[in-house]
Amino acid sequence: MTPRRRRLILVLGIVAGVSLAGALALNAFKRNVTFFFDPTAVSRGEVAAGRAFRLGGMVTQGSLKRAPGSLEVRFVVTDFSHDVPVSYTGVLPDLFREGAGVVAHGSMRGDGTFVADEVLAKHDEKYMPPEVARSLKRRHGESRTGAAPGAATPAPTPPPSTGS
Repeated sequence: MTPRRRRLILVLGIVAGVSLAGALALNAFKRNVTFFFDPTAVSRGEVAAGRAFRLGGMVTQGSLKRAPGSLEVRFVVTDFSHDVPVSYTGVLPDLFREGAGVVAHGSMRGDGTFVADEVLAKHDEKYMPPEVARSLKRRHGESRTGAAPGAATPAPTPPPSTGS
């Protein structure tokens, strides 16, 4: 075998190996990507039943129901346009409460209920997951501070003058 032919086989082997590694990496990445949807997108049918995704919005006041003697919890997530009922079995985060922002990871059942396998709550009074804030702002102009839709927001303060 000539040196030129050996180099060609080596280069083709390297290209094949890199291509195979890239294909495997892309396949693994594709399976691990989780998309975010708000209740309006879910109600429009943009999510197939059984497909894992993140649902974000606000927990509707008065919707939290606990099953006696179990860890099952039911509540409703809203973006102030549409509501999605959520079922979760497990311990909720300490800061989870009605009227607060939430992101839940899970999938839709055929009956229209979101079955969560993980629930995340906001961690302080000013934080809201960026996806939820963008969705709420896009739907109703709500600010990141959690002001009610239509509520007045304070005007920004002007920068201090430098005196020159």
